[in-house]
Parts: sequence; C-alpha cells; structure tokens
Amino acid sequence: MSTRRIRLDVAYDGTDFSGWARQPGLRTVCGVLEEQLAKVLRHPVTLTVAGRTDAGVHARAQVCHLEVDPEWLDQRSVEGRPEALVRRLARLLPADIAVMAARWAPEEFDARFSALRRHYSYRLTTAPWGPEPTRARDTAAWGQRADLAAVQEASERLLGLHDFAAFCRRKEGATTIRELQRFEWRAEADARGPDAPGAAEVWTASVSADAFCWSMVRSLVGAVMAVGEGRRSQDWIAGLLDETERASSVPVAPACGLSLVGVDYPADADLALRNVTTREVRPDPRAGDRAGDCCGG
Repeated sequence: MSTRRIRLDVAYDGTDFSGWARQPGLRTVCGVLEEQLAKVLRHPVTLTVAGRTDAGVHARAQVCHLEVDPEWLDQRSVEGRPEALVRRLARLLPADIAVMAARWAPEEFDARFSALRRHYSYRLTTAPWGPEPTRARDTAAWGQRADLAAVQEASERLLGLHDFAAFCRRKEGATTIRELQRFEWRAEADARGPDAPGAAEVWTASVSADAFCWSMVRSLVGAVMAVGEGRRSQDWIAGLLDETERASSVPVAPACGLSLVGVDYPADADLALRNVTTREVRPDPRAGDRAGDCCGG
C-alpha cells in the first residue's frame, strides 16, 4: 500500500492528560488522537511528534506527522484533502484537544528530526492568592516573592551550547548537550488595572533551544527562580553547567505553567539534510567524547 505523509498542527490543554506519549490504561494526548484518527481513516495510525510533553504540560503549537493511504481519502468522502480532517476530528475530539491544521508534507518531513528548534513559554504568578481562576490551568502559583532582574541575569548565564545534565532526568544512551538560544522573562500588567489592590505579579518566560531533554525547561525555571528568591547565588547557577548528572539542588517547576508554543522547520529542500544533522551524535564541548541523541522535547 502506497502512503503519503500528513502534518498535523495540534493544541491541547494538558491538565487532564498523562503527557503526550501513549501509556496503557492512561489518558494521553497521543492515545486520544491516534484513536480518533483511526476511526476517520479506518486503519491504525502511529504519530511522530516534535516534542513529547510531560503530564500537565500544554501545547499551543505542537506538530506531529502520520502516514495515510491517499486512496482511502479519495474514496471516503473527505474529498481527498487532508484539510478536511480538521472538521472531521473537531466532531470527535474532546474539548481539550484541537487539530488546527492538516496538510500534505514531503516524505522527507519528520516532525521530530526535521525540527530546527522548539519554543516554550512558562507562566507563573507570585501573587499571594495564586493565579486568577480563569488562568489557573496554565499559570503556576509561586509561593515566594522573587526579584525579576536576578531571575533574568541567572537565565542569561545559561545561554549557549552546554551540557545541561544538571537540569535533565537521565535517559540511557542519550546526550544532555543542548544549545539554549533564548531564555527571557517579561512581567505582565495586572489584568485588573494599575489601581487594583494587592500585588498580582505575573511573569512569562520565553525559552528556545534546538531541543530539550526530559524535564529540562521546568528545571531551568525552577533553578533561576531559586536565584530570584535569594536562596541560591548567580555563581551557583553558572556552576550547574559543570555538573555531569542531575543535580538534586535544582527544583522542578510545576507542570501547569509550561506550554509548547512553536516548532521551527527548514524549507522543504533542506529537510533531508536537517534529518541527517539531527541524528548525528553531538560532541561534548568539555571533553570531546560523544553520546547518543536525546528525545526531541
């Protein structure tokens, strides 16, 4: 059976999911999507994703791909166009998942290995009452006051190509070397207006890298917030880049504040080369040795 590749752009509220990856007996984003796609396409579906998000983590711009028999599309009243899948799935999927776009992709396109970089945002509030109820599912409550300038300085110390072993849960045979390209914070204005009583500080971090290891973003946020609270020093944050394994002193920020907000890909003509580049093992900049690739999210 000849197949063609379809790219899906997906958004979801991760609150009630046990992460992206399918797990027996658990509700996962991949499991729900594959089940409903199989109903529409009348054949089993396997999704490849740009970044496997953890339990409770959200996505506004997740990307995945699947293989489909184009003859079935021609024969089954979806007009032979992958775009028609969007309406079909809108009637089947639960309210906390949406397929926002579906389109043919070149056979060289790989949602995971073709990606140039991933973009995440992390939203938290230091307000003593926590997040506004309407944003409670995507905003982490931070119980301690912190200095935003110190948080930003700590974040900038982590930029560049480093071994982020101190911030990652170890995966056998995988490298923790990553290039952190952006780690910026901004404060949001109080939605109630400038004269509202009480302190309602909401901060959002924009974090971009070529790829992220397991729990890396939440650990980065937890570490720089510890500096902002005054519990750790700027030298401590810089010293973490010399660690060779997960540091127990690094706190992991709550999952609810994290969202995947973008994935960048090269032009179609450059996809094949990008796939090869991504699959190549990465050199350790400190010692010159080599390690296998890690998960793409």
